[in-house]
Amino acid sequence: MDKNKNRDKILNGDIKKVLSSLALPIILGNAIQTIYQVVDMYWVSRLVDGDNAVAAINFVWPMIFVAMAFGIGMNIAGTSIISQFIGLGKEKEAKKVAGQLVSFSFLFSLVLAIFGVVFGRQILVLMGAEGAVLELGWNFVSIIFAGMPTMFVFFAFQSIKQGQGDTVTPMVLAGGSVMLNIILDPIFMFTFDMGVAGAAWATVVSRALNSVAGLYLLFFTDNGLRLQFSDLKFNKKVLQKIVKVGLPSAVGHSIEGFGFMILNIFVLSFGASTIAAFGIGNKINSLILMPAMGIGQALAAVVGQNLGANQIDRASQAVKESIKLSVAILTVGGIILFLLAPQVVGIFTSDEVVLEQGIFYLRLITLTIPLMGIFQSFVGVFQGSGHTVTAMMITTGRLWALRIPLILFLRTFPSLGERAVWYAMVGSNFIICIIAFGLYLLGHWKEKIVDEEDDYTEDLQLKVAE
Repeated sequence: MDKNKNRDKILNGDIKKVLSSLALPIILGNAIQTIYQVVDMYWVSRLVDGDNAVAAINFVWPMIFVAMAFGIGMNIAGTSIISQFIGLGKEKEAKKVAGQLVSFSFLFSLVLAIFGVVFGRQILVLMGAEGAVLELGWNFVSIIFAGMPTMFVFFAFQSIKQGQGDTVTPMVLAGGSVMLNIILDPIFMFTFDMGVAGAAWATVVSRALNSVAGLYLLFFTDNGLRLQFSDLKFNKKVLQKIVKVGLPSAVGHSIEGFGFMILNIFVLSFGASTIAAFGIGNKINSLILMPAMGIGQALAAVVGQNLGANQIDRASQAVKESIKLSVAILTVGGIILFLLAPQVVGIFTSDEVVLEQGIFYLRLITLTIPLMGIFQSFVGVFQGSGHTVTAMMITTGRLWALRIPLILFLRTFPSLGERAVWYAMVGSNFIICIIAFGLYLLGHWKEKIVDEEDDYTEDLQLKVAE
């Protein structure tokens, strides 16, 4: 990758083309990941106890997300800081941030893996899991926890590349990993007769190989920032910067993940069929949302580099184009999903109750799919500018201040049944977009978090504009 050419494109190229070219590899990479999850769920549903296995994996997923959340938050900070240093033309500082990101991700995930393996089962019990959901869920999640370092190292690699505006390389690696995962799934699950545990092992093995490839590219090639092993050495100043910017995002993701655990408890109270329908609907919905999420991630790099170069008007223009593009794509996707909901849900279940609930949920949630394009763009703005407190407010507020209270309120109407959850999700999505738009209009996101005076050879005056 030509670093100067890539930077010039982001700072001076046509905004629509820049967003599209950066977003497309992210969208493809995310879509491949989601397709893998859908395929994974398909194979799991074909096990002898398929419906319970699907319910179990969907039930434990928020627990995995909580575990991943802190590392994801730190990596969001890394993307923001790296992109702004790249915009300033300060490659040395960007490399130091990248090195600390890799070290932190590995060490933190190691501690997390040990904690999860030791205490994970007890946490599932506290969440209300029992019987088949508990046993199958623990078989899956215990292996995922053990393989956490493989996941976190790749997250670091991905954020470093995206901060530079290189979204193609992470997509290629992620795509290769997913293809390997899809191949290994039936082999481990059925040929080796490992069941649900086989799905987990396929994930861990493919991610481990992916992480090794990512580290090789970072340390042994000139594809973007080339790190030295000395960059991995503990650097207090750099780590302080990452933590100060990333902590709100990390906490926000953790709180959000914990909120989804609580949400799953509510859903499980309606029975295993409802949690299965919820999981199927979410996986399909996630596939449709991939373009908006990819555009939002691309926007973060564009906003970060342009703020670093003091091009605020250009950053604002990128936000507007991001919203237009996201809403247009998701509107088309939502219409298609609404029409094909019975056929799509029917791929994963033949149970009449799961099928009925899944179709209703999927069709209802399509009503707010275009709004999620707006939401993801605002998240990208606040994360790319380093205003992670604001990003935390809208991501956690959607769940804790809106969705869960709405569920508690709607549950008081017995006639709604499990639909109380579906209506609460639609309502919370609508309200949070209005709130996010108001926060965007305040303009605090235009204040960047790095400047020309930042030098890692001297004491840093940490500037986090919140």
